[in-house]
Amino acid sequence: MNLEELIAKYHVPAPRYTSYPTVPYWDSTFKGVDAWRDAVRFSYNESNSKDGISLYVHLPFCESLCTYCGCNTRITRNHKVEEPYIQTVLKEWDLYKSIFEEKPVIKEIHLGGGTPTFFSPSNLETLIEGLLANATIHPEAEFSFEAHPANTTEDHLISLYKLGFRRLSLGIQDFDPLVQLIINRMQSYEEVKAVTDKAREIGYTSINFDLIYGLPVQTLEGLEKTISQTLSLNPDRIAFYSYAHVPWIKPGQRRYTEKDLPSIELKQKLYELGREMLTQGGYVEIGMDHFALTGDSLYKAQIEGSLHRNFMGYTHQYTQLMIGLGVSSISDTGYAFAQNEKKVEDYTARVEQGIIPVFKGHHLTPDDRLFKSHILNIMCKGKTNWEDSTLQNGAFQSGLDRLQVLEADNLIILEPYKLTVLPNGQRFLRNICMALDARLWANQPTSVMFSMAG
Repeated sequence: MNLEELIAKYHVPAPRYTSYPTVPYWDSTFKGVDAWRDAVRFSYNESNSKDGISLYVHLPFCESLCTYCGCNTRITRNHKVEEPYIQTVLKEWDLYKSIFEEKPVIKEIHLGGGTPTFFSPSNLETLIEGLLANATIHPEAEFSFEAHPANTTEDHLISLYKLGFRRLSLGIQDFDPLVQLIINRMQSYEEVKAVTDKAREIGYTSINFDLIYGLPVQTLEGLEKTISQTLSLNPDRIAFYSYAHVPWIKPGQRRYTEKDLPSIELKQKLYELGREMLTQGGYVEIGMDHFALTGDSLYKAQIEGSLHRNFMGYTHQYTQLMIGLGVSSISDTGYAFAQNEKKVEDYTARVEQGIIPVFKGHHLTPDDRLFKSHILNIMCKGKTNWEDSTLQNGAFQSGLDRLQVLEADNLIILEPYKLTVLPNGQRFLRNICMALDARLWANQPTSVMFSMAG
């Protein structure tokens, strides 16, 4: 079977596996806030002194709607929302700190959105100083933030650098003006270069660019220019994502129709072009959708076998406990997940009542943890094994049976107690993991839940 036939065969809705179980398959019998507090306390006591904890802070506000975006956002030009929101996030953090029996050790902070640089530098300083108050910073701590190139100022960069931030992620998506117009994401190459150059001048040690293939009206010529311009700026790592078309979840994507999207064949050519240009430009493919220079920590983690994946994507850092703060944020204790209220008003009301604002979650069963370990291994290491009898069960055997088809298509090798992803299978990681996804196969969706693989 040639590559085009494989792509057509495996072009099916599939999770991105930033967690297992994936959010649509979280158990509806979530035990509530008190059980969540117990899960956080247990994980904290088990891991804080050794690994520290990670904080993800969701800052949802944007001045305009990027129509391709699948994130939870609130569109406003009213910057008076900044201070109340930050105070609410800090109150939420206080609710978590009341659970802890000692000072939390902060190993990782990531500011996502929305648009974190919607917030003024002074308000971001208030946020970070509040998070770090009465906490210990881990000696290997890394702080990062996402930024819109069109509104990230020198003051933003300086303020966050002084607070310990060394990683910056710029949402580029595509430099083509026509693509930018239809997705309502306008930033020039000159703006991106200015932010990149200034960040390096200040001392940032890792800069990531987000690029997307499969966007509406995207062309090979336009993407080639985008990649060329990206290579000229030499970011340390690049996330090269497949556009996720989910208009049933994100109505903003209805600004265009499926007719505006590249065909399956063109989308594949876009991916091949980008992948080839990036690898020729000195970048190494990392897991799924990511590329890094050989001096970057993601590359080193892949070589050392320590690459990890969580709701924030790939990271070389690992903490068992990740606390999500802010509206819609997801937390992970290693044994349970929970998600915050999705509306700013609901989130704020819960926090003001002194209640951790989670509204749904999932406590992992022993079987969940089994499948989670295999899926993480496949996504991060390109292999997994089950020599230990505790890493297999009846449902796992059914997954192995489903994997026979992928082996026949030369995407993986199945050996006694071992699976290895072949080079041809790298782009089909979502499909490989899906074959093992016991919850998905036990309750196959009757409506579309996920974006298309590939």
